[in-house]
Amino acid sequence: MKRSNISIVSGLLLIWFLAASLPVIAQDYYPPKGEWERKSPAEMGFNETKLEAAVQYAREHEYTGSRDLRIAIQEGFQQEPYHKIAGPTKKRGRPAGLIIRDGFIVAEWGDIKRVDMTFSVTKSYLSTVAALALDRGLINSVDDRVSDYVWDGTFEGVHNEQITWEHLLNQSSDWSGNLFGMYDWADRPPAEGGIDEWKYRKLNEPGTFFKYNDVRVNVLAYSLLQVWRKPLPQVLKENIMDPIGASTTWRWYGYENSWVNIDGTRVQSVSGGGHSGGGIFISTLDHARFGLLFLRKGKWQERQLFPEEWVRMATEPSPANESYGYMWWLNLGQRKTEGLSENLYYAAGFGGNYILIEPDHELVVVTRWLEPSERPEFIRMVMESISNYR
Repeated sequence: MKRSNISIVSGLLLIWFLAASLPVIAQDYYPPKGEWERKSPAEMGFNETKLEAAVQYAREHEYTGSRDLRIAIQEGFQQEPYHKIAGPTKKRGRPAGLIIRDGFIVAEWGDIKRVDMTFSVTKSYLSTVAALALDRGLINSVDDRVSDYVWDGTFEGVHNEQITWEHLLNQSSDWSGNLFGMYDWADRPPAEGGIDEWKYRKLNEPGTFFKYNDVRVNVLAYSLLQVWRKPLPQVLKENIMDPIGASTTWRWYGYENSWVNIDGTRVQSVSGGGHSGGGIFISTLDHARFGLLFLRKGKWQERQLFPEEWVRMATEPSPANESYGYMWWLNLGQRKTEGLSENLYYAAGFGGNYILIEPDHELVVVTRWLEPSERPEFIRMVMESISNYR
């Protein structure tokens, strides 16, 4: 063999040896559409006995409200003047859930394919539609005044004109008005006082006062509809749910009277929860895909569906409430569960619906119809079942 050929062969062998000696970097697992790989708890670093105890805890601590959600809603919000069910509802199922680590299912319970109402978990999907609008340049900045984009009178007046997109996203806008026949002041009013005091209250400067208020969340949904100029369920489907392989069973509803004219087309302005019916109806499995997308900071396989920076923005403590970001709850302040990471954040809805994301241990937990007061103990049990926890 010629010297030149020997040198070439030797060089190729050296390259092969070096490549073979390099550590293999495992790629993140993403479940294909209609499939999801399962792994044993032990394989994924769990104490199987402790994990099963956590799952059993979720099964045994079912939400105590009626399974007929029309009744549960009416009982839950009976203190609100003029409250009515204006959107669709659905009788709920029994407790269900999934525990995902590193993208793989390690535990499940209940009917994870059943489509159920999810109430205010919808808000976290809604804020993601805002992320997409920001990424597409439909909104220049979360610090922009919404009145610069929505000029139909929804934000008229000295107070409402000051409201920015961020104020709507972190529920500190104190927007005042009536949307689709629902008054902001009638939504979760104070325990003291009456209609006159609530109606003529002193308005708080936008950004300084947090109030969990579904009418104002619906104002955000309406404002995003004005910006996108097409149905928000369509925006969510095309840009998020289809790319992550979600099923075709989920739905997003508004109210009977929340239809508006968008460029000559009748479009429903959807609601940010099921407080008065409507919101997103979805399966546990589809929730888990959405949670995994956030765990992976907006990336699904090779596609960045929304900027990684959005996850940081959405989980930043708000000036008016350190427990709340852009429609995600944070494990901080009054909502803090001791013993759990401050990096944990979650979507939460009436009746014990949760998507919990714990980045420190690559964990996504979805639970449906868990008694809300039992959430801290349940998630603590899940975390303590991880063999290398702490």
